[in-house]
Amino acid sequence: MSLAFVFPGQGSQSIAMSSALAKKFPIVKDLYSEASTVLGYDLWQLVSEGPESDLNMTTKTQPALLVASVAIWKVWQASGGKLPAVMAGHSLGEYSALVCSGSMIFSDAVGLVADRGAYMQSAVPEGTGAMAAILGLTEEDVMKICKENEQGQIVSAANFNSPGQIVIAGHVEAVRRAVDAAGKAGARRSIILPVSVPSHCALMADAAEQFAERIKNTNLSAPEIPVIHNVDVSQKSEPNAIKQALVAQLYKPVRWVEIIESMAASGITTIIESGPGKVLCGLIKRIDKQIETWPMYDPDTLEEALTALSD
Repeated sequence: MSLAFVFPGQGSQSIAMSSALAKKFPIVKDLYSEASTVLGYDLWQLVSEGPESDLNMTTKTQPALLVASVAIWKVWQASGGKLPAVMAGHSLGEYSALVCSGSMIFSDAVGLVADRGAYMQSAVPEGTGAMAAILGLTEEDVMKICKENEQGQIVSAANFNSPGQIVIAGHVEAVRRAVDAAGKAGARRSIILPVSVPSHCALMADAAEQFAERIKNTNLSAPEIPVIHNVDVSQKSEPNAIKQALVAQLYKPVRWVEIIESMAASGITTIIESGPGKVLCGLIKRIDKQIETWPMYDPDTLEEALTALSD
């Protein structure tokens, strides 16, 4: 059995997402406390009590999810869990992977993703951009639909999540045109997503420029556990190459299907999702039914994964 760890992106957050683990493992609250010092507000209180509207603001969602995911990894290590052969993260989850792989210092990553969220939020005025999920069409169909519905605006594939599940992003009008066209082309469903920022498309160019300046002075090292990057489905060990991949990730699509396919091709048979919820486990099952998946987000799921992997 060869093991991989994956880390979720925005959308997996929820109030009290770390509470059950924190009751049993003090390290969880220690990490939230360290993050709160970096951020200048009480992240544990926000994650524990809300309000949900604040937790769902991208500037706060990003550090909150990073801390929740890294905390689970730390608990796994403290419980004697096996080391994975490789890691990957979906969008924001790539930062969790880089922290857990030893490439990025935790406190640096907390500040970095908070600023990333701020750059993303300010790059596109509220109500200008949108994202939509298109279900039941091929990659080629979706890319063709996007091209035909640009009409001088931006709309493109943002996340290749699983076969038949592709998220698009761009100007709100262009996204709506593409959603209508997808329906006419036979999509099973096309849904505008409740997000304020059109991630992973050309509208994030300004955010990427600011972020490139910000990440310049961040210390990175070669990962101790290889990380597969969203942008080009490759593993990188050189700090500047990692930084370039993180900058490009803001305006280029997340190639999740290819990431999981590359894991399977390299002999990965088991994947643990380290983060609140089990969104990625669901996607992985649709990409490759042969891969065994274990979500891990509370003491019970931790115990299940530890037991399964100790056999």
